[in-house]
Amino acid sequence: MKVNQAHGGGLVSRILSEKASNKLKEQVSEFQDIAISSSMADIVQNVGHGVLSPLIGFMTKEEVDNVLDDMRLLSDTPWTIPILLDVDQTSGISIGDEVVLSLDGIPAATLSIEDIFTLNRRKFSQQVFGTQDSEHPGVARVHTMGKTLLGGKLSVISSPPTNFAEVTLYPLDTRILFKTKGWQTIVAFQTRNPPHLGHEYVEKTALTFVDGIFINPLIGPKKPGDFRDEVILDAYRALMKTYFLRENSVLSILRSPMYYAGPREAIHHAIMRKNFGCTHFIVGRDHAGVGIFYHPFAAQEIFSQFPDIGITSLPFKSFFYCTKCRSIANDKTCPHPTSDHVNFSGTEIRRHFKEGRIPPESLMRREVAEVIASHPEPFVK
Repeated sequence: MKVNQAHGGGLVSRILSEKASNKLKEQVSEFQDIAISSSMADIVQNVGHGVLSPLIGFMTKEEVDNVLDDMRLLSDTPWTIPILLDVDQTSGISIGDEVVLSLDGIPAATLSIEDIFTLNRRKFSQQVFGTQDSEHPGVARVHTMGKTLLGGKLSVISSPPTNFAEVTLYPLDTRILFKTKGWQTIVAFQTRNPPHLGHEYVEKTALTFVDGIFINPLIGPKKPGDFRDEVILDAYRALMKTYFLRENSVLSILRSPMYYAGPREAIHHAIMRKNFGCTHFIVGRDHAGVGIFYHPFAAQEIFSQFPDIGITSLPFKSFFYCTKCRSIANDKTCPHPTSDHVNFSGTEIRRHFKEGRIPPESLMRREVAEVIASHPEPFVK
């Protein structure tokens, strides 16, 4: 088996050459300018670098409706989360126009407009999140979106500066790296939290069966109470420095918003890792979930609906620390009652830090916990 083929058949690149980029920069004053957020700029870069292959831009209404109704692109390629550009003002903009998307006044890309439309927010929320409850952070975000959506092809002019350049790899980079390492099978691990012992158990169990592991923390907007980006990265650096072999592990970030869309987002996460070249994808309990909006194993079960997704899911249903076994175990390996089990609760781990305490070593490596505790404010406010 070779490094996995990109989703939809080929790795997309919408990054302009230096010559074309410089020429376009000379012309940007002729185009209408649309200011975008840093989060939207991340999506632009992900389209440009092929993270979202086979997409070449923002979706049109027809494409959005197909994804909402069928969880597939118009080409019948599996796809579950619409990729949208929302704006508040469209005066003077028409289909066929080319506009500039700018971050902090710096041109990031041009968009050739193919569609201008509005979003049925109730339908979007129900289809993507399975609820219209505004207590769901994804639903709440939908209701703050701009009134109008623009669909069309992107041409990326420049990349914004990053604080995490040393751990920023795009699909072309990882595919070269995996081949250099001689990896044919690669398992990806999606995370938006610092690693506890349960994460490490899952990662190393999966690594036993493949050539290498791609640990890919998600960097970007998160809900209040989540760990901050730099905390997550510092924690993983501390773990991997001592407890992983360098020759079979890679740490790289993924700049992308969290949608908290549970099952649909699990598919979305798998597709992006497929584009990085991964052949397997770890799906844990309540993947991309929030609160009690999803069944704990819904994100694992949805993969049965996509036999053609082209990446193998590795579901992990239960794991815990057993005080009798004195090790991490699961319900297939441990004969002891639940009274001997210590569950890996993110809420419990966060509570320890909020109360100024280091979590016990049955939950988290001390080296990791100390790095987290060294941050004056480890949580998103």
